[in-house]
Amino acid sequence: MFVAVDVGNTQTTLALYDGKGKHVHGWRLKTDRTDTSDELLSKLCSFFAISGYEVGSIDAAGIACVVPTIARAWRKVFKHLIGKEPLVISAAETYGIPIEMPYPQTIGADRICNAIAAKKTYGAPVIVVDFGTATNIDVVNAEGAFCGGAIAPGLMLSAAALFERAAKLSSIPIEAPKHALGRDTAGALQSGLVVGAAAMAEGLVARIKDELSIEDAPVVATGGLARTVGQATNLFTAIDSDLTLRGVYLIWCLTQGRRPTDSLDVF
Repeated sequence: MFVAVDVGNTQTTLALYDGKGKHVHGWRLKTDRTDTSDELLSKLCSFFAISGYEVGSIDAAGIACVVPTIARAWRKVFKHLIGKEPLVISAAETYGIPIEMPYPQTIGADRICNAIAAKKTYGAPVIVVDFGTATNIDVVNAEGAFCGGAIAPGLMLSAAALFERAAKLSSIPIEAPKHALGRDTAGALQSGLVVGAAAMAEGLVARIKDELSIEDAPVVATGGLARTVGQATNLFTAIDSDLTLRGVYLIWCLTQGRRPTDSLDVF
């Protein structure tokens, strides 16, 4: 079995794929930059045991990571489990997708995974909006090249800054309100945060489409808050929560000379 790991600044997600490329299980944990390889191994073993899987069934792994110290720890985990180095995805490699951007080595591995998985699943052109610690917009143009995007503070990051700096505002549930016009403080906050994130995505996507002269490109939402923001907009063609992890799997298939199944799960 193959384990895909997407290490974000706030959360880490994992997906288990069987030999036919089917996503059979997934897990989510807090990203802790102080975790050692032993601690990560313990967490992974616990996840597998609780879900009824054996860690001994893992024979390959791939990692997309934006936190270098954690990448080293995860590498040690899988080297211990499978006796070889896992694939650590780097934007310095193209993985079969042209990158029409200067300094591609500075691009986050998660953005490369998003571009490759979106192109494979939805064709080109395609636009991905990834709602994580940052809100990333990743664009594959009509020629099938990853050509850029936008990066903005994520919804939770904005909320945390607001609650910390505004003395009279307190933390609220992050959910889509029924109306943009907030009738009380909680409703106004939810509108500003969730509807605001949706409106920002709508505006940026519209401008990107205009600049590239593309009209019918699918717009795919992913990331931990994709479904929440998706309730506040009709922008998205699909909400694909596991897009980044599927990108890790697809890149691993490419590096191994394997043909991924055409029946990859889309959620």
